[in-house]
Amino acid sequence: MTVSVEPMTGEQRFLAAVRREAVDATPVWFMRQAGRCLADYRALRQRYDILTLAKTPELCAQVTLMPIEAFGVDAAVMFADIMLPLEPMGVELEIQPDVGPIIHNPIRSLADVERLRLFEPAEEVPFVTDAIRLVRRELAGRKAVIGFSGAPFTLACYLIEGGPSREYARAKSFMYREPQAWALLMSKLTEVVVRYLRAQVEAGGQVVQLFDSWVGALSPADYEQYVQPHVARIFSALRDVPTIHFGAGSAALLELMASAGGDVISIDAHQSLDVAWARVGYERGVQGNLDATRVLAGWKATKDGADDVLRRAASRAGHIFNLGHGVLPQSDPAILRQLVDYVHSETLRA
Repeated sequence: MTVSVEPMTGEQRFLAAVRREAVDATPVWFMRQAGRCLADYRALRQRYDILTLAKTPELCAQVTLMPIEAFGVDAAVMFADIMLPLEPMGVELEIQPDVGPIIHNPIRSLADVERLRLFEPAEEVPFVTDAIRLVRRELAGRKAVIGFSGAPFTLACYLIEGGPSREYARAKSFMYREPQAWALLMSKLTEVVVRYLRAQVEAGGQVVQLFDSWVGALSPADYEQYVQPHVARIFSALRDVPTIHFGAGSAALLELMASAGGDVISIDAHQSLDVAWARVGYERGVQGNLDATRVLAGWKATKDGADDVLRRAASRAGHIFNLGHGVLPQSDPAILRQLVDYVHSETLRA
């Protein structure tokens, strides 16, 4: 049965979907939409490095707002790097082009963990909250604003590995070998993430997403023992805020991640959205899950994939259309714009 819903702004549409309420059309946004494939962003990157863009409120707001006009998405996600809250903890890092974050003083012992300090975001990362205020002011209720943080496990992996990794062998072996140090590290990171996300909400972030980009490296048993209690603590502390829980490679962990928390569970592209939704439970929303490489293959491949996602969502309340992960740099902005328009038109409630 078609439900009649009055036309909504992007902000109204997105926030209603997070609450699993009726919407006029399925809301759309893309992870890593801020920057990546846009020519205007690349022009800025010729002048500024990533950390400078993220730490300069006016530049951060400029990049954050680019996809609003370029793609017509329903929400702006703040342009930032998940490493930002680590620097005030005493971590020496840089972001190397084509490599990613590099930690110059990686964690190797309990003593290293003990030296990490907690901090107040308003004092140590005011550029993040200042940028959120600028974006909220500019959008003026037209679109929603999403804040985010890396999850404790992913941040811990960077801290121990010293940079990107494929096997996460050093981090996982530390987790098994040094349970006391691991527990303290995760506890400190959890506290920092809670403070960081809370500060974003107080500055005007309307929804926050927790990114656990590397969690797929864990078995269900290891996730349940070493990670889930800490993630649950984060979502428990943010119960008054709409939340999205994302994990890459999460097919084996869905039920455990859902029980850890999150109003919306983000589904990656390696899963069928309808099966995943049944697993996490219909009392939660889901986000996803178009394979980002379809955009590289042209409009037909993109449309076919979008049709499959929408068919599996079956117009159920609580679906937010997104990619299974982030926008790829080679993506054609025109196809992303066409995709947003298509999803909106295909799901428009008369």
